[in-house]
Amino acid sequence: MDLKQIESFVRVAELGSFTRAAAALGLPQPLLSRHVRQLEVELRQTFLWRNGRGVTLTEAGSVLLEHGRGILHQVALAREELGAVRGALAGHVSIGLPPSLSKLVAVPLTLEFRRCLPQAQLTLTEGFSVVMQESLRSGRLDMALLYNTPASPDLECQLLHGEALVLISSAASALRRPGAPPKALKARMALADLATLPLIAPSRPNAFRLLIDAELQRMDLTPKIVMEVDGLHAILDLVREGLGFAVLPPYTLSHVPQPHPFATHALHKPRLMSELMLVTSARRPSTGTHRQVRALVAEVVKKAIAAYV
Repeated sequence: MDLKQIESFVRVAELGSFTRAAAALGLPQPLLSRHVRQLEVELRQTFLWRNGRGVTLTEAGSVLLEHGRGILHQVALAREELGAVRGALAGHVSIGLPPSLSKLVAVPLTLEFRRCLPQAQLTLTEGFSVVMQESLRSGRLDMALLYNTPASPDLECQLLHGEALVLISSAASALRRPGAPPKALKARMALADLATLPLIAPSRPNAFRLLIDAELQRMDLTPKIVMEVDGLHAILDLVREGLGFAVLPPYTLSHVPQPHPFATHALHKPRLMSELMLVTSARRPSTGTHRQVRALVAEVVKKAIAAYV
């Protein structure tokens, strides 16, 4: 095996296509195919099933993909450490952002990264917690901002902020329930009142959904989920139309250019507390660049959400 063969296989497996992988790597497709075939011959395994729509992984291919990502990650770290010997923090850093926070921090984080680490490269990826946890374990992400991450021996968590979730409703129209009279919601509401409202929420195992379910269950109550929607913008669009309510961090409304159609309502007795954490893999070595970026992310997040605390 050599690194070119491994990188070729990993890119084909991730993109599901020799054509797309060749374009991403800047290689002729015949050469890319030869790299993968040489790998299969040398290891006496078939890693990819080829079909008219692209490629799919075999069982052996799934195993090699996991190892291949780890190998490429270690090589990148070695190059970065060698670059640091010359006195410059460089390398590549990939950060995962939750949809509720991405618009608020993506621009200031990128600007601060370029200012502090001009020789390094940054990749930002938006995704839900469960997907990003798996990406941390596989090496596709170096770090991620996650909510309420459970303790795990292969993840290291740094608490950045504890926040109270709020109820978000439509300010312009009454809730569209046939036969139900319009009813103004209070600025502060007891948590138990959530069980009486039709909620639009992500499906499990979304961190906010799990928190809502668990806290109401402690009160012997069940949330009334009228729609499961795994998309932040779609949830806010539905709330704006008066089709239900959402329970999210207060800074979620930074995603909408005109937040006036919405109203927020504090929840208390008890408050619905969520923890925002900066999470890294405990099984992968950390470099000087990674350590500086962790501090940078913590500072940017702190400043970005200060107006909503």
